[in-house]
Amino acid sequence: MKASRPHMPGYGIQPAAKGGLLPWSFVSEQMLAARNYWVSTVRQDGRPHAAPVWGLWHQDSFFFSSGWDSRKARNLAANAAAVVHLESGDDAIILEGEMEIVSPDAEKELLATLDKLYKAKYGFPFLGLGNIYRFKVQQVFAWKEANFPQTATRWQAE
Repeated sequence: MKASRPHMPGYGIQPAAKGGLLPWSFVSEQMLAARNYWVSTVRQDGRPHAAPVWGLWHQDSFFFSSGWDSRKARNLAANAAAVVHLESGDDAIILEGEMEIVSPDAEKELLATLDKLYKAKYGFPFLGLGNIYRFKVQQVFAWKEANFPQTATRWQAE
């Protein structure tokens, strides 16, 4: 991921300013520590859908599960585009990208690891609840509200 300043006209962000970019560790630490995440998907008619979910941040990827016939699963089957963000608007983390289903046949070791992590975090099994999704991050926005113009950072997949 390559860090730069986001383009947000009117907010005092100086695109050429090099200092103050947040480190990727800020994103990883916030995502790892969070209990609740918001996932936004797109319905087939183009209307947005947002829902809070439990999930895991593992190896710089976000994972969550959703019932096979849930609104999220139906939306993602038609359009993989999604946004994931945390609850805070003060220390914000916003991820944009696409979801993919983790293959139960091809990625058994990963799924076993995720199940252990999920049980430790939430006290519930991760497997057997529906599809397991991996979020393929394309772009991330993050900032600290206390000094927003100086810390607003965008990462883009290279």
